[in-house]
Amino acid sequence: MAPFMLLASSVLLFFTLVIPNPTKESAVKLNPLGNTLQRLLTKLLVPAAFALGALSAQAAPPLKVGFSDWPGWTAWQVAIEKGWFKEAGVDVKFEWFDYSASMDAFAAGKLDAVTMTNGDALVTGSGGAKSVIVMVNDFSNGNDQIIAKPGIKSIKDLKGKKVAVEVGLVDHLLLVNALKKAGLKESDVTLVNAKTNELPQVFTAPDIAAIGVWQPIAGEALKAVPGSKAIYTSADEPGLIYDVLAVNPATAKARKADWEKIVKVWGKVVAYLKDPKTHADAVKIMAARSGVTPAEYETFVNGTNFLTLEESAKVYVKADGFKSLYGSTKFVNDFNLANKVYPKGEKVDSYIDASFYPK
Repeated sequence: MAPFMLLASSVLLFFTLVIPNPTKESAVKLNPLGNTLQRLLTKLLVPAAFALGALSAQAAPPLKVGFSDWPGWTAWQVAIEKGWFKEAGVDVKFEWFDYSASMDAFAAGKLDAVTMTNGDALVTGSGGAKSVIVMVNDFSNGNDQIIAKPGIKSIKDLKGKKVAVEVGLVDHLLLVNALKKAGLKESDVTLVNAKTNELPQVFTAPDIAAIGVWQPIAGEALKAVPGSKAIYTSADEPGLIYDVLAVNPATAKARKADWEKIVKVWGKVVAYLKDPKTHADAVKIMAARSGVTPAEYETFVNGTNFLTLEESAKVYVKADGFKSLYGSTKFVNDFNLANKVYPKGEKVDSYIDASFYPK
């Protein structure tokens, strides 16, 4: 109950108990006192009630969520344009960023939540910006790619060459995993660090043999260097990369009901995207947000395994391996430690909370 409603109820209760229905005789004696008290209480409590009501309205500003150009996150645009958050009764503002910039904004306290990978949640948290993964949107199923120039046919061919990635982020992980499976070590290549959105331009440099990047930026890189192709993708290791909604722990606790509503809206988004009758409209909205044609964006959708709420909840089961969010995140934590992304291991369990899913 709002504060002003509590005050109004208190006033009503006072007059009911202190000044009960008087007889005609007692009314003459009580009315002067009753009228005086009534005027006094009106002067004091009514303004206070309105003031507290105003404060109550101001106490819950819109939640701020940073999202960026990845199909599993761009899909939130469908809910934005359809007005589903308003229908759900939650006041939330989604702000568009480059990926790295969104995590920087979250770390600076400018956002209540950010869309990022489970591994990058650990990296951000290691710097002090802890988060709670309240839901999983999808897992990458081909959209994260190691793209090589013409003449390079496999990961093994990268030995002794320069590969550009954004060091410490998700496609650095993809690269190291690919090298390991090919019998190589990270030291067998020379890493060149660059911001992900700059990688298509970096790729055109004569000495760069390959890059690690995700869609739709991967598509830009393929256009920038004719004849280039993906030689390893996240489809080769499903579950290595989960894409999530990570929330500041304090606001996750204070406004849990609102976050539960946002999670529930995701169910509508996926249903709309997967329904043959509305799929094209969903892709059109996502493509417009990304700045490409619907036909081009369709390929990005195909490289993303969008999870329904039921499917998403299942990855919260504690287990080893990439079919579990716990197993995947533990693997990334070990990778980050081995590659000195951060000096001390993160407590994986503290980042994962399945309680926001519909019961």
